[in-house]
Amino acid sequence: MCSVSQTGGFEVVPAGLDRTDRRVYLDIHGGALIMGGGEVCKAMAMGTARMVGARVVAVDYRMPPEHPFPTGLDDCLAFYRMLLRDHDPKEIIVGGASAGGNLAAATVLRARDEGLPAPAAAVLLSPELDLTESGDTFFTNAGIDGMGSLMQANLLYAAGRNLTDPYLSPLFGDLAAGFPPTLLTAGTRDVFLSNAVRMHRKLRAADVVAELHVLEAAAHGAFGGVTREEAELNSEVRLFCEKRWAAREN
Repeated sequence: MCSVSQTGGFEVVPAGLDRTDRRVYLDIHGGALIMGGGEVCKAMAMGTARMVGARVVAVDYRMPPEHPFPTGLDDCLAFYRMLLRDHDPKEIIVGGASAGGNLAAATVLRARDEGLPAPAAAVLLSPELDLTESGDTFFTNAGIDGMGSLMQANLLYAAGRNLTDPYLSPLFGDLAAGFPPTLLTAGTRDVFLSNAVRMHRKLRAADVVAELHVLEAAAHGAFGGVTREEAELNSEVRLFCEKRWAAREN
């Protein structure tokens, strides 16, 4: 595993990867939109590279309180534009976990709105897609998932913007035009389960190819990466990515 620091991010290449392999995964880290940068961002990117078996470019985006919305999203879009200079969009997958899932989906929406081509796929792992926290499991799982509400962080990030803005809460965006095939995950005890379920249904209603994988008894963050179920889920993510990257050749 090789990691190289870039301005505003990291590049991670799995050991033994063929130098001619053009596949790239744009990884956007989690952390409630207010933390997870620096060495944590790099560590998450290394885990993603092991999971997908491909080159990973991770965005160490700027965050509140110094840099509220839309700065982080601007950074993510800048990295996507950078990748498009050297890659066919079908070689790029955009993904993220938790708050990173929010920014991954928002990056796809904003790229489309600015006339950029869509990536091959989006991977949204237990994504924070609704900053209004209006879904059912924000209430039913509130006492089960130890994470609880992130509303204070949401408001800090939004800096006075309406939380229903699709670039803040991608669940409320127009998914009917140009959204790529998407994989979503969550757990049955996850406060973000409603985010994943509602996004999956909305994508399917828009005729977007979408997979939803839900782990039994998992809260947000699942089980720390040590269970058979998580290994199986990682295999599903890798298979999904390989299929979407392979589709570029057809």
